Amino acid sequence: MGADSARRRLQELAQRHGLRVDQRERLEELLSLLARDAHAPTSIRCPSQAVDVHVADSLVALELEVISKARAIADVGAGAGFPGLALAVALERADVRLIESNKRKCVYLERVIAEVGLRNASVVSERVEEWREGEGSNDVVLARALAAQAVVLEYAAPLLRLGGTLADWRGKRSRGEEEQAARAAEQLGMRRVEIRRTEPFAGAQDHRLHLYVKLRPTPGRFPRRAGVASRRPLGGDPPTRGGGNARAER
Repeated sequence: MGADSARRRLQELAQRHGLRVDQRERLEELLSLLARDAHAPTSIRCPSQAVDVHVADSLVALELEVISKARAIADVGAGAGFPGLALAVALERADVRLIESNKRKCVYLERVIAEVGLRNASVVSERVEEWREGEGSNDVVLARALAAQAVVLEYAAPLLRLGGTLADWRGKRSRGEEEQAARAAEQLGMRRVEIRRTEPFAGAQDHRLHLYVKLRPTPGRFPRRAGVASRRPLGGDPPTRGGGNARAER
């Protein structure tokens, strides 16, 4: 198991999602860079694992028309670059911004973008609450393994245009967290439109994309100051630690 098995798996993914040979090769280079860099900000670096946990789990979002047709995408809390980098490879006409406040992670992301030659991806080295340039400018906001859903909603709402969509990668469902998120969404002018169960790779369990659409302008009091959303989530008390949060390593 290793590079050869990852290459075969990438061929399957390319066929599933209609990717060209050169796009598949860029995805292979993403995996190669991840494996070679001991400082890559994820514990899952072996290509035979990362091809599913990172790449397949990212590309499954292409099955949603709202993602496949997006032209301005923000990946919030980008970490090691998934799903943003993989979707930038697949969606060449989209402008993908990777929002990350950790400077070390930003350096890694910038190096990967340069080495893979992704002209449609860029790094925003700021806290999401402080990224004023991005307000109201995105068709889609992506979040994977980031925070409680009410917190993610507060991060995403100011960045979305009216009619824009948050795609939030989640694991096992939590009724309490979903109810809190629904209350938060109401305050933010958003509404959940779908929870789609996905199977990005064989044997994957409890993988879901939660989709919220922005129906009204974000109230002027948002975004709150950096750190406030995570300390005092909208919609009620914070959920129990670990309850329902996305399960994938970034």
